[in-house]
Amino acid sequence: MKAGELMTSEPACCTPEDTIRRAAELMQTCDCGCVPVVGEDRRLVGVVTDRDLAIRATARGKGPETRVLDVMSTGVCTCRSDDDLGTVEGIMAREQVRRVPVVDQDGCCIGMISQADLALNSSAASDVEVGRVVERISEPAHA
Repeated sequence: MKAGELMTSEPACCTPEDTIRRAAELMQTCDCGCVPVVGEDRRLVGVVTDRDLAIRATARGKGPETRVLDVMSTGVCTCRSDDDLGTVEGIMAREQVRRVPVVDQDGCCIGMISQADLALNSSAASDVEVGRVVERISEPAHA
């Protein structure tokens, strides 16, 4: 199975200049924990996660009008829609992330794949494969 067959297409995105309130509203509306951050050309520049909002904003006393740019994660690993799911699983395990943005040949965000997408689609991966990915994602980071 290919990433494009499993991804959530056309995910809601925000810009670096949007507020973290806007990012949190998108997460609530779309029932997700990660919003791609894109430039005016829709090229992916990062992501903002519920963890970013908790650790980089709330825990540091930043208010809801803080720009996404100030709390987002950059250097995000991505995949392409024609990548095999094994590639996506490898990214999740290696990078210890639960979500991977899908980009086109120009770097524009066209979808998202989550750990839940893999787990909920029985034809995507076996229970053993999903279990291995979850285990590797959840390993404590080494200092």
